[in-house]
Amino acid sequence: MKQEIKDDQTIEEVQEMFHHLFPFLKVDFFERHTNGLLKNKRDQPIINRNKLLGEFRLDKIDDGELAITNNIKVREFEQYIDATYCLHAQVFRRSGNVWLETTVTGNWTLEEQNRQGELITMQMKSRAS
Repeated sequence: MKQEIKDDQTIEEVQEMFHHLFPFLKVDFFERHTNGLLKNKRDQPIINRNKLLGEFRLDKIDDGELAITNNIKVREFEQYIDATYCLHAQVFRRSGNVWLETTVTGNWTLEEQNRQGELITMQMKSRAS
């Protein structure tokens, strides 16, 4: 499984494509101050999800494409977004009815994160029935 994130996609399209590839994961994007520091997530203004990803691009050195594959690590994905765009990416894993930040397990691949989210969610559903 391989999809590409490109500058000409909207934030919403990237989020939907990511969630389609990994149904037990989601990605949120947070703006950074111009000095590079992350704005407080609680005070974070909602990013216009209709904006093109390329509008946040820091420079035009490369072609602005990232291949998303099962074996890319969460940390690598987040670091690419951080380094290429003036955005902070945060991957969340579903655990039942809640979304957990994957900061502790950032060295897991997207496939491992998704599989774990599916396992936990299915276990919680079977206990509830």
